[in-house]
Amino acid sequence: MLSRVANNLYWMSRHIERAENTARLLDVTYRMSLLPYRILEPGQSWAEPWAVPLVINGLATAYYELYPGALSADNVLRFMVFDATNASSIYSCIHSARENARTVRGAITSEMYEDINSVWLEMRNQNYDSIRTGGLSEFFDWVKMRSHQFRGVTFGTSLRDEGYSFMRLGTFVERADNTARLLDVKYHTLLPSVADVGGAVDYYQWSALLRSVSAFDSYRKVYRDVITPMRVAELLILRDDMPRSLHACMNEIYDILRDLCEPSSREAERLAGELHAQLHYGRTEQIISPGLHEYLMNFLEKLNALNDEINKHFLVPVYPRQQVAATIERR
Repeated sequence: MLSRVANNLYWMSRHIERAENTARLLDVTYRMSLLPYRILEPGQSWAEPWAVPLVINGLATAYYELYPGALSADNVLRFMVFDATNASSIYSCIHSARENARTVRGAITSEMYEDINSVWLEMRNQNYDSIRTGGLSEFFDWVKMRSHQFRGVTFGTSLRDEGYSFMRLGTFVERADNTARLLDVKYHTLLPSVADVGGAVDYYQWSALLRSVSAFDSYRKVYRDVITPMRVAELLILRDDMPRSLHACMNEIYDILRDLCEPSSREAERLAGELHAQLHYGRTEQIISPGLHEYLMNFLEKLNALNDEINKHFLVPVYPRQQVAATIERR
């Protein structure tokens, strides 16, 4: 397969997954903002719920350059949903996914292109006032469902060839990156004071985190008990039966790269295997004791190294400007 085609398929899937992840995060943030919430100490504006989407995506600096002053829900939503200059906004992600699909129409099925093109046309006709009127949660549900639909169309119509492997690879690399960032921000941004551990605020924050990755019902089925940080970490890091856990993502990434890699690209397979083994044989106590932040930063560093190897051996060396900007921002 040509590197250019592989690149477009890989980034098409990453942008669809990123649009969904952003919608999930904004939806949970919006619901959390409706609850009573206080800043624990003067000057800690980063503890406000609407700072979380910016921190997770590495967009706080870009936001404050565009909107100097205090955070506001309207400004964050405009920036994260419709701002075309923000490469990680839902609008930009859907547009980029559609452009990547358009470039390689011959490598995807007609059903896939029709589906993603209709998503873009519907998104282009939206504006902030219309989603405010129609309901923010309804809009975010639309983004999530259209992402699910596109993956379903892909699964149901695509030939199981190298192109399908690159689409799956992009999805799981983006998903693993998002889950790790969510967990890290919870520990270091959402709860700056130990006084709230175990309290009502703590419970709702952990519930929001689980709901943002569709893991709340799974948590209740597996543990049938109160929400605790150690069990959340276990569910979202080590359990391979949780679809959005780091372990589940690395299972898929490692299997895909074992099929794709040749002798010249074995470093990508080795890095994926190292990350997979770390999760497969890991224990929750070994993650929590030295520090969850350090563990997740190490994971993200290795995932970025793996992504660099994938770029080096399989994708085109010069990427479209928006894709480069999005990757740099999130690092």
